Amino acid sequence: MTAAYSSPINPLLAATITSPIVESRRWVENAVFRDDMPLINVSQAAPVDPPPAPLRQAMAEAVLNEVDSHLYGPVLGMPALRDEVAHQWSAVYGGAIKRDNVGITSGCNQAFCAAISSLAAPGDAVILPAPWYFNHKMWLDMAGIECRVLTCGDDMLPDPEQAAGMIDDRVKAIVLVTPNNPSGVEYPPALTSAFYKLAQKRGIALIVDETYRDFHSQTGAPHGLFADPDWQDTLIQLYSFSKAYRLTGHRVGAMICSASRMLQIEKFLDTQTICPNQLGQRGALFGMRTLGSWLARERQEILDRAAAMRAGFPQLDGWQLKGCGAYFAYVSHPFDAPSNVIAKALVDKAAVLALPGTMFSPTVAEGGTGHAERHFRIAFANVDRTGIATLFDRLAAFSP
Repeated sequence: MTAAYSSPINPLLAATITSPIVESRRWVENAVFRDDMPLINVSQAAPVDPPPAPLRQAMAEAVLNEVDSHLYGPVLGMPALRDEVAHQWSAVYGGAIKRDNVGITSGCNQAFCAAISSLAAPGDAVILPAPWYFNHKMWLDMAGIECRVLTCGDDMLPDPEQAAGMIDDRVKAIVLVTPNNPSGVEYPPALTSAFYKLAQKRGIALIVDETYRDFHSQTGAPHGLFADPDWQDTLIQLYSFSKAYRLTGHRVGAMICSASRMLQIEKFLDTQTICPNQLGQRGALFGMRTLGSWLARERQEILDRAAAMRAGFPQLDGWQLKGCGAYFAYVSHPFDAPSNVIAKALVDKAAVLALPGTMFSPTVAEGGTGHAERHFRIAFANVDRTGIATLFDRLAAFSP
């Protein structure tokens, strides 16, 4: 009998974890929830409502009337959208940003993958604070790039001095996410500046992912890094239009970096999606030009929900709120079992779907400190104040 032939699987891909979002959806796909206790889903940080009506109307008109909206476009995105980003970013951050510094990507995840691909080869290393955004860790693993874990303190802030001791010739970049996913913590300007100066001094890149910038609690620029006339030598910024304008399904993100790096980024993007989504780009441009007041109201609603999380948390005996901001609360639980076990019990007994810390940090078995097993991420952006109150009631009554 001839043995069945099996084509090879890339071992790096095989060793990469299953997406936590995919895995968590499997926990509930066959579950039946009581009518008086419907599922509260605080697992995913993405808007569930469609874009506002004026934006949808503009996209519909583009479908009907703009032939170019159905064709390949420039690899780095629509010139008008790149110009708008450069103009608004220069005004907000107080720096000199031009069209050549801006690339439009198929979502912010692709921007991260492109940035890393321009910096590091298999065998190189990148410093990633933990808890991390899991797709960042997944891409490093798939690409054969070492993830050097910079474990945050109890305040959920990474330490630049600790990072300095981790840098050698193999390290090509440090990654920061602010407001942070998963902790919600906003990194103070002095902290991002300290990391910038460290990266600048050591000749590596600082990647700053600002996907949730539009929901920062402070007005004005969250940092002053672009004000340095030499920012292009060190800084790579990532951004997402998905959260601001509810364009998640249209996949539109952005990267800001040096013009010389952007030429290399263009090669990566051309082999991936060829060009960003044409309708999504038109939606993003419409949003940037006309929806400032609407976005300001969206921001206030998210800030109000964050305030509700902070106000209600003291009623939970033994739980601790470690960070809260943008879309997220990061919490420690009081139980003996690890968070990945408790997460499934929360679904079964409390009809709450939240992601365990084991999806955001190395476990003890992987060399971690136990941080992963003690924590949860709660994505509250899609839960109003009434839903947040119900969430607290269920967590208060929960026992694994």
